[in-house]
Amino acid sequence: MGAASGWGLRHTQVVTGAGCEMWECHGAPRGDGRRGSPGRGAGVVPFVALLLLQRRPVAGRALLVNGPGCPGNSLCRANVHEQTRKQVALLNATAQDLFSLYLKCQGEPFSSESDKLCSPSGIFFPAFHVNRTSEKKEVMVAMYKLFAFLNASLGNITRDQEELNPTAKELLDRLHNTTKTTRGLISNLTCLLCKNYNVFQVDVSYGESSKGKSTFKKKQQGCQVLRKYVQVIAQAARILLPHLSPV
Repeated sequence: MGAASGWGLRHTQVVTGAGCEMWECHGAPRGDGRRGSPGRGAGVVPFVALLLLQRRPVAGRALLVNGPGCPGNSLCRANVHEQTRKQVALLNATAQDLFSLYLKCQGEPFSSESDKLCSPSGIFFPAFHVNRTSEKKEVMVAMYKLFAFLNASLGNITRDQEELNPTAKELLDRLHNTTKTTRGLISNLTCLLCKNYNVFQVDVSYGESSKGKSTFKKKQQGCQVLRKYVQVIAQAARILLPHLSPV
């Protein structure tokens, strides 16, 4: 799923207080004799990536304004609604498999105690209070916040897994592909918000970085975020898809 344009909404930052199957978690041999993923896929990284180095939760000050700040509507692809529908559907369809593979590749105790260790009750996740009766603009803004957070979280998880499970080729590939789809979705939502509502600033929040944490805590934070992702993406798909008819 190709990403749309590489521009993003502006924002203001403020700091707030068991074993794996061989080819799934260890990777097939590469031509150079090593195993694992050969590297990240290429692509334009939106502003979200700049916040991956933050060690504490950060948020953007809410500032939804109408004005002359949006680029031209020509930056939207002709099929932007269909592309966005497909991206949301793809993320929803692959979320559970990504979570299951992640658990398998972390080994024990995560493989057998996921209900206890991966409960997302103790982690930050953007509030998601919209429903099918919400205004379309409200839904689009909520989706933007959600997927901006998810994109940053996936970068955090991928970095940790490249360190902890460098030969887990299938897991790393799925994380990279999910991130690529999420970036394309963010770009499309940016386009729709500007084109349809002239919204070019949205408050965005990002979860806590795992840098400096123990191996166990890194694995746990990843499984908590991915479990919550499975729950929220299903809800997001049910709500967003009916709103994605052209206006």
